[in-house]
Amino acid sequence: MSTGATARTPRSDARRVANGSAREGAARAGLTARGVIYLLVGVLALQIAFGEGKRQADRGGALAELADKPFGAVLLWALGIGLVGMALWRLAEAIFGSVGPDGRKASKRLLSAVRCAFYTFVAYSVLSFAAGSGGSGSSDEQSKDVTARLLEVPAGQWLVGLAGAGIAVAGVWIGARAVLRKYHDKLKLGEMSSRTRKLVDVTGVGGGAARGAVFAVAGAFAVRAAVDYRPDRAKGLDDTLRSFADTPLGPWLLVCVAAGLVLFGLFSFAMARWRRV
Repeated sequence: MSTGATARTPRSDARRVANGSAREGAARAGLTARGVIYLLVGVLALQIAFGEGKRQADRGGALAELADKPFGAVLLWALGIGLVGMALWRLAEAIFGSVGPDGRKASKRLLSAVRCAFYTFVAYSVLSFAAGSGGSGSSDEQSKDVTARLLEVPAGQWLVGLAGAGIAVAGVWIGARAVLRKYHDKLKLGEMSSRTRKLVDVTGVGGGAARGAVFAVAGAFAVRAAVDYRPDRAKGLDDTLRSFADTPLGPWLLVCVAAGLVLFGLFSFAMARWRRV
């Protein structure tokens, strides 16, 4: 009997399925859906910067904007399904590991599990909106409500403060990795022309830096809410973006950050095309 053949087990079969076309399709659909949301949020933030914004620059505003377009209901369902794909992809990474030499490390799997939980929530909110429930309120209201509830539990100030600090550190980490172009490790650079690579770097660096700045500032507001014991100090995405216009640089800083979010949306589309899955 030959011993060279690799024995097939249910686990190995599951691994092959997770690493196959289904996993790749889910990842690319999810990255595309993420790109649509960031693109719309960036456009809404630009409108606010120029005094023309009528909607909040957050996920809810982006969904409402999409719903007003032709075939808006179909687009919303497609977006929600794409985000389900993102959640399933991250779940597969948490179970089987991600690409790269250190993809099976416990820290990488834990990060994938956290991302899976986050995108599961996002997918649920989008699909709920598509189903006509109207969502669960703006990001600003949600942020204040969650902060208020946490402040009421024992050691609530510490919980909110640590969560805010974690978000702020994550923002700095996201921005730094973008500036250092760490995303190169996950891209099929060999399939890109020199010009395409430069364009992807513009979206990756600019978009990642803007996204990191938004996370860092939102985290800082959460820390402030904990220190002052005032849940109204916490800010969602819309209020965080608007706060950039309250700096000495005025609305122009918001313009830069909003343009960066548009770039991150475009970068997500590039990731959907060239990311190694």
